[in-house]
Amino acid sequence: MNHPFLSIVIPAHNEESRLPRTLGQIFDFLQKQSFTFEVIIVENGSSDQTLALAQEFALNHPNLIVCQEQQRGKGNAVRQGMLKALGQYRFICDADLSMPIEEIQKFIPPALADFDIAIGSREAPGAIRHNEPPYRHLGGRAINLAIRLLILPGLNDTQCGFKCFSADAAEIIFSQQTLLGWSFDIENLYLARRKKMRIKEIPIQWYYDPDSKVSAVRDALRMISDIFRIHINAIRGKYDLST
Repeated sequence: MNHPFLSIVIPAHNEESRLPRTLGQIFDFLQKQSFTFEVIIVENGSSDQTLALAQEFALNHPNLIVCQEQQRGKGNAVRQGMLKALGQYRFICDADLSMPIEEIQKFIPPALADFDIAIGSREAPGAIRHNEPPYRHLGGRAINLAIRLLILPGLNDTQCGFKCFSADAAEIIFSQQTLLGWSFDIENLYLARRKKMRIKEIPIQWYYDPDSKVSAVRDALRMISDIFRIHINAIRGKYDLST
């Protein structure tokens, strides 16, 4: 399989409890579709059986590619997977599958056209949040307000873990990504804006996961620091490649 229609990239760090169910749901869905596909798991720095479980699943699923990155960081795992992918469209998918996999059809043709990047949004008209505690919602909106004020005006949900890139956009954006942690989404969307790429927000159904690894206060402070790092990178010309 040289160039499948769709690549799904799953960053996985200590996901042994969720990965088997997630892979089962993804492959049950994909095997019913008419398009070609590949799924890429990028395990990075796990201390549990994430890698072994992924490799075991791959024995019976030739469309599954399992990679290992020793350096931790969600941004690093996603970057490696997206650059390894060969799909015409390349979809980032969180291992918790808090968005039902069937929603992926909203991000690709024929449902969606004329885009470079489609980002899952829990705030766009028509989106539905399920079971999210009010304090988590308010915290998320506060973080997004800071992001909109400091770097990405007009985008209502930059941190949702489900995003689709055209092959051309993925090659350009991820080859220039510098942040390897949680703030990689902000940097990539900032890069896309600089390069005048077409970004669309897609309303999704999203289910709150009480086992989420996101820490509102810690990650908010880290993101604000990274936003200033992105601006410094821009001033120093790190994003000035012609592509």
